[in-house]
Amino acid sequence: MSVASSVLIPYASYLRVYEPLAAFPEPERTHWARYARRPRTPGAQEELRRSLADLLPTPPVPVPVHESGEAFVAHLDGVVVICPWRTRLRGWLALQELADQFPEPVLDAMLPPVVRVQVASDYERWLGRNPDARPWIRTAVWQVPLRWFALFGDEDREYEPGEPGGRGTKGGEGGREPGRAPVLRYRTTMAQARRRLARALRALRESIDDGPMTEGLIEVGRWLEEFHPRALVELDFGGLVHAVPEEWLAADRSAAQLAEGIAALRAGDGEGASDAYGRLAERWRTVRDLRFAN
Repeated sequence: MSVASSVLIPYASYLRVYEPLAAFPEPERTHWARYARRPRTPGAQEELRRSLADLLPTPPVPVPVHESGEAFVAHLDGVVVICPWRTRLRGWLALQELADQFPEPVLDAMLPPVVRVQVASDYERWLGRNPDARPWIRTAVWQVPLRWFALFGDEDREYEPGEPGGRGTKGGEGGREPGRAPVLRYRTTMAQARRRLARALRALRESIDDGPMTEGLIEVGRWLEEFHPRALVELDFGGLVHAVPEEWLAADRSAAQLAEGIAALRAGDGEGASDAYGRLAERWRTVRDLRFAN
């Protein structure tokens, strides 16, 4: 087994949008229609392994030379829906975020300056030809941003307990081998996600001054507006299932807790809203703090 293929999913969560085939222009629509008929399509673990493989050469390849033709496939009310990986675009966006998080000497140690300059130049040229491009997948490391939970209700929650050995290197969603890791995700329709987000935003604006949560919801709402109204929206805890105890996952009701806080705001119960949000923020602070643990 190669080094890249033996690494677990990183401690990241994912917000994904799956669109119906009708949302894609030709010839992409035909490509995804054929793709969805495959007996097996790759999972998130396989996407990770391919990305890690590009980081092994010297110098590393932080962004693929060609865009991926792979996607996640799901069904919504019997209709096939597609979430393209768009690994190249997401790689460019991730590198932009990386530049905002680390000082230049640290970045130089991670990726040589000549590599970063070339990547930035490639992205600028590509963006000039694709000004309306947007990713179908958003990623957060060592957390689930609390604003993401505003899109979902507790009834959207899907939890699958892990099997013995599921947190070892052979666990993961790609092959579903014995020893599978636990899965925790939320899935809802685009219409429901937009409706919940609008209600949450209205409650916040009517009750408190604009702040990070309000700004975050506005930004997520703008992103969702880019997609087909009959799309599927998914929040996947991804690699976070490897970072926390399974009991923590089984007991997690973060969407319900945020909804409780929003409902309190609408009812004019500021103290109740603050308490609900405070408990939720503290729960996720303990997860983020794991990033700095030995």
